[in-house]
Amino acid sequence: MMLQTIVHAAARSRAHGLTAAMWHAVELHRPVAEIDGACELTVCGELARVVPEERWPLRATDVCPACTVLARS
Repeated sequence: MMLQTIVHAAARSRAHGLTAAMWHAVELHRPVAEIDGACELTVCGELARVVPEERWPLRATDVCPACTVLARS
């Protein structure tokens, strides 16, 4: 039996029009060292750039509520 741990990284989306940039969770299936700065698909379905220096969950006010719920399960 193999135990798999899900690791989430923090990612920052871009602001779109009146929508502010938000922090999202990205489920990682490879080491953070292999993240090349490209956009990744977040757990809520947005595209956002992973910020390896930030850890999920974040203590910020501009965090995606969907990612907060989905990253817990």
